[in-house]
Amino acid sequence: MAHSIELLFDPDTEAVLRRMWDDLGALKKAGLPIRIPPGRPHVTVAVAQRIAPDVDELLLPVARELPLRCVIGAPVLFGRANVVLTRLIVPSRELLDLHAEVHRLCGPHLLPEPMPNSLPGHWTAHVTLARRMDAAHLNAALAIAGRPAQFEGQFTGLRRWDGDQRVEYQLG
Repeated sequence: MAHSIELLFDPDTEAVLRRMWDDLGALKKAGLPIRIPPGRPHVTVAVAQRIAPDVDELLLPVARELPLRCVIGAPVLFGRANVVLTRLIVPSRELLDLHAEVHRLCGPHLLPEPMPNSLPGHWTAHVTLARRMDAAHLNAALAIAGRPAQFEGQFTGLRRWDGDQRVEYQLG
């Protein structure tokens, strides 16, 4: 299972995203194939097969930079047949700098190496709304996930997620 470093949203932003999860979950109850993510809405900034716990202390200065304003933008799809439905996090200079700093500090602790799509210059900041969606049912899901068209929020927390143990470690 993957390990990751993740940004967490303030309670108001998280509530908006959870309402989207709930509304998309209603599509599942109506029989559409869709999987709502477990846990908390978040933005993954680094991911690897394993992340050594040594990063926790290294990332404290990054955690102290929070809160950080963010803009949740348009829906973005990953994949083709069974898609992942997400919302774009508009890449501000501050967010990109934070992302680069996380990788600079954590790089040697991302084992055996960071996933290529999480590296600076290759990363698409997003929050996942649903997985394993059949592309034939996108209209209904996009009607839910696309409203509001854009909204502002804040990142207020940083955590390390241990996907093997399914445990989160709050940083800062």
